[in-house]
Amino acid sequence: MDKKALVVLSGGQDSTTCLFWAIDKFGKENVSAVGFDYGQRHRLELECAENIAKKAGVPYEIISTPIINQLSANSLTREDIPVEETKPEGTPPNTFVEGRNMLFLTYAAIYAKTHGMTDLVTGVCETDFSGYPDCRDIFIKSLNVTLNLAMDYNFCIHTPLMWITKAQTWAMADKLGVLDIIYNETLTCYNGVMGEGCGHCPACALRRRGYEEYMEMKKCTR
Repeated sequence: MDKKALVVLSGGQDSTTCLFWAIDKFGKENVSAVGFDYGQRHRLELECAENIAKKAGVPYEIISTPIINQLSANSLTREDIPVEETKPEGTPPNTFVEGRNMLFLTYAAIYAKTHGMTDLVTGVCETDFSGYPDCRDIFIKSLNVTLNLAMDYNFCIHTPLMWITKAQTWAMADKLGVLDIIYNETLTCYNGVMGEGCGHCPACALRRRGYEEYMEMKKCTR
């Protein structure tokens, strides 16, 4: 029997790239996606994710997790906290949502088990992780073991972007034939601007730098 995969899809560059990676690896008929409404400032990202899933031809469901917003004060859930454009020394940026990836993957695992899926796919990355501790490989491996023990089930968490740069993420999207979708139809910007974004928040700066590096690499190989 074919393995079935569940992608955590936020509508951003990384998770959307992972969606198409999963379709390529598992087959479209074996892939589903979930997103999380956690009180984020820019719910437009969920609309982006829904539209992308529809275009990809995979089921997409939004799970409400408002408790995150109640417990964590950060610039992605609070409009009165401006997004920091530089990262403070020795601490995560104020865009860090405490426990978000842990909770998302836990909810995704519950959903996956009840739907007969074993494989979870997430777009976390340690190479360009912006100081978020829950994007590290050691955390993902630890959580994978914990979920397996907690539910007595053999989950496998896939992190296709874990050890690659943003330039290499763009290269992956191009190889999968979805570069234009990633460039134009995703929402990575912390200020809620689709596509190229606002151009100056940390997420936009990282995305733009990676894109320019990939375009330069591509030009050199022609």
